[in-house]
Amino acid sequence: RGTRTLSDTDFQAVTPDGRHKTRFVIVDAVGVCESDKGDSRPLDRKPSVSFRTLLTEIAMGVRDEDTLTSLASRLARLDREIGPEEREQIAQASGGATLKEVVNRLLDAVDPDVQARRAQEQSAGAPPGEAEQRQAAEALAAEACAPFDSPRLRETLLEIKQRSEQIIDTVSQDAVLSAGYDEQAKARARTIVDTFRRFIEENKDELTALQLIYSRPYGQRRLTYEAIKELAQAVEKPPYLLTPEAVWQAYEQLDRARVRGAGPQKLLTNLISLIRFAVGESDVLEPYPDTVSARFDEWLAAQEALGRTFTPEQMEWLLMIRDHIATSLRIEVADLDLAPFYERGGPLRAYQVFGEAFDGVLQELNEALAA
Repeated sequence: RGTRTLSDTDFQAVTPDGRHKTRFVIVDAVGVCESDKGDSRPLDRKPSVSFRTLLTEIAMGVRDEDTLTSLASRLARLDREIGPEEREQIAQASGGATLKEVVNRLLDAVDPDVQARRAQEQSAGAPPGEAEQRQAAEALAAEACAPFDSPRLRETLLEIKQRSEQIIDTVSQDAVLSAGYDEQAKARARTIVDTFRRFIEENKDELTALQLIYSRPYGQRRLTYEAIKELAQAVEKPPYLLTPEAVWQAYEQLDRARVRGAGPQKLLTNLISLIRFAVGESDVLEPYPDTVSARFDEWLAAQEALGRTFTPEQMEWLLMIRDHIATSLRIEVADLDLAPFYERGGPLRAYQVFGEAFDGVLQELNEALAA
């Protein structure tokens, strides 16, 4: 029963501190497993060989069955542990192939039935001989291993595996050495903050979001959600291995008086607040939606000073636009086809409510609220 698959939801219901079922343990009380009951072999036939070494061997032209199946096993396990963003990164690095497709090609390359079909195709209908079988196997292996010729794919796989890896120690036993306040907590927080500042300094000329924050005044910045997403992915990679949540908690521990809120929600745009605070552009660290909300209030006050008023329905739309900018940095007319705008009538209703002035309102809010 241990070998049965289990969905992430069902697994987490019985194992709250786990994410995916990737292994099982057999508890043999009567010695059933003391001798093999079949001739089956595990897919990973090189368990002592590191993932990096397997990738290097494949890139160097190693094509034996044990290496191919071992790599397929590691990649299949990795595919169960990652999310949509990591799968997208792998597909981009591999030239469009998904991780499951890469695994299937590796397994097809060592499948005798697939090899026989390929040999039959190459022999134009004639019964294939040993030479044709061998050529078919070599061709399948070459096709399956071709994506790993790309250094970008190999590095992407290594980075993602390092982030998702969990080491399970089944031998050592934990022992309580002491109990009380962790005196080293602030030292760890200082290390996180220093690493984050080093990341900003080392990448300020490389990443689009950092270039804009460093080189342009506030009013001239045109940050995009894609640029912030690229920034978040970069800070999570080695050698930094940080998350916005970890950096935020570190700042809160070191300088609680200048950190507002009990802790931010897991929101990508909060990374902007962290950067502005780290480079000294902001004296207070607060969730990005709070910053956008404050700027929105300032914009409303400026409109009132100019004698411009808004109806209750217009205010509802303005608040929805504010909240969208807080999570996505900008808003375009096409975004009005999404929730919650769609439930209120979408772009057509927005133009009915604001009239010809709506395009100008969107532009003003993008400039006034976004970083």
